[in-house]
Amino acid sequence: MNKVEESEIKKQGSSKQKEGVNESFRDKIATIDKDGKRVWIFPTKPKGKLYNARTLLSVVYLLIFFALPFIKVNGHPLFLINVLERKFILFGQIFWPQDFFIFGLGMVLFIVFIALFTVVFGRVFCGWACPQTIFMELVFRKIEYWIEGDAPAQKMLKKAPWNTDKIIKKFSKWGIFWAISFLIANTFLAYVISVDELKTIVTDKVENHVGGLVAIVIFTTIFFFVFSWLREQVCTTICPYGRMQGVLLDRQSIVVAYDYKRGEDRAKFKKNEENREAGDCIDCMQCVKVCPTGIDIRNGTQLECVNCTACIDVCNSMMEAVGFEPNLIRYASEANIADKKPTRFTARMKAYTAVMILLLSVEVYLLVSRTEVGISILRTPGQLFQEQPNNQLSNLYNYKFLNKTYKDKILTLKPENFSGEIKLVGESVLKIPKENYAAGSLFIYINKDQIHQRKTPLKIAVYDGDKKIETYTTAFLGPFGGGQ
Repeated sequence: MNKVEESEIKKQGSSKQKEGVNESFRDKIATIDKDGKRVWIFPTKPKGKLYNARTLLSVVYLLIFFALPFIKVNGHPLFLINVLERKFILFGQIFWPQDFFIFGLGMVLFIVFIALFTVVFGRVFCGWACPQTIFMELVFRKIEYWIEGDAPAQKMLKKAPWNTDKIIKKFSKWGIFWAISFLIANTFLAYVISVDELKTIVTDKVENHVGGLVAIVIFTTIFFFVFSWLREQVCTTICPYGRMQGVLLDRQSIVVAYDYKRGEDRAKFKKNEENREAGDCIDCMQCVKVCPTGIDIRNGTQLECVNCTACIDVCNSMMEAVGFEPNLIRYASEANIADKKPTRFTARMKAYTAVMILLLSVEVYLLVSRTEVGISILRTPGQLFQEQPNNQLSNLYNYKFLNKTYKDKILTLKPENFSGEIKLVGESVLKIPKENYAAGSLFIYINKDQIHQRKTPLKIAVYDGDKKIETYTTAFLGPFGGGQ
């Protein structure tokens, strides 16, 4: 047996052990010890191409996040998620509770997209686009490195007594954390109540906006608590997305993975080493030290991994330092590593894609066919038909018109499939204020010779000026037939 064959047997034996024997690491998480106490993570400051790319992406992300509430279209917010008043503005278009089914379908579509995205690309969303990761790793953590230093310095500072140096550093960090949390809280509030309303709360007398001030303080405290104390535990114990991986991932999913076929058996690197029999992993532990959730990626895919790629960068730097090929840790699937097979489009991926395309088509149709005015014309409950002069019958109806636009509207109702008359009760014109609704009653008069059944379908054309915006169908109750 030559050395190459012997080395391959060792790698296979090590991979079998990895896959089947030692799985105890999955019974616990790195941030909690055996007594259930918090284990603080002090990750080494990452650096490398992927980290630089994430930093650049985070700059774009943060610019968009903080700028969107200030962008207006025709004097109105581009985005507004006013849950309190049940008013939503997306891309300048206003939505009301009557449009909630569109949002409901949109949420289903988002969940299906997340599922499909995870099946194919694993938890890449967490590392590159999740707000928690963006703020924690690329904002607050950077400030922490700037004030307290890298991981060793942070550990020493934590153990140090409360001297002048520690007090200055800790309170400086917490002060900046609080200021950023305050900025984030105000931005989130601007998405809910609009920038103009937020400006009023900030500039007006405090006693006039106690509720708004309390809301800002509460949100600021929550964000400060999350980023100064809770930190990675949001990802490892609170967020359900990590646990979804066990259901959504398969052997074809692309994740941050350690190439154990190439890396095992692990052994320290010796200077001027020739004919290395061990694998390419030099067991430097840098991938563990740089991980923000404290895991060892060499143990395989774990729910704590947020795909931040810090281990890829640091491993590549170590491989370059010792003269080995890069990408011992990389984006890959289990099939890529174990079977040397390319990623393929599985039946499950096809099914998710088909469902997503179907839902997306329905969502687009609903958005395109959405009208500017919500219309409801219903016969008044408990009211029968009334005999009228000139051989006519009448029914009383309740109407409600919702104006979803930023302009006042004056509408006209005209009979479409019947000869008759529509009269408003107590109103001469049907005027609907902008971003508001108008409700009231109306009578519909029809000649008796047009009534041939107990309930006659009526079509009412709704006009905005000379433009017909919708045809509404209701029913007219007559004297013929049996029962209602």
